[in-house]
Amino acid sequence: MKSEILKGHLDVLVLRVLEDGPSHGYRVIELLRTRSAGTFDLPEGTVYPVLHRLERRGLLSSSWTTGAGRRRRVYSLTGPGRLALAAGRQDWAHFTVAVGAVLKEAT
Repeated sequence: MKSEILKGHLDVLVLRVLEDGPSHGYRVIELLRTRSAGTFDLPEGTVYPVLHRLERRGLLSSSWTTGAGRRRRVYSLTGPGRLALAAGRQDWAHFTVAVGAVLKEAT
């Protein structure tokens, strides 16, 4: 998928993935790829800046954990993050209806 199409929607996609529970960054990347059937096969250099930006905005929190001998930063959705996700879902619903109306073939 062209990156310019994804730009305005990646924040809400990351929030949605984290709605199911805390995850480290690489797992977020895996979930985006798996849930999109490979369409969102995103590099770390795309996803990690999103995680950091969402954390700075207070939509995510993070903590360090150690498991399987590795130290990882785990991200969790915050209350404001849940509100932002709900707003993003609503925006997406309105957007898809509007785009569908414009793209509808004339009968």
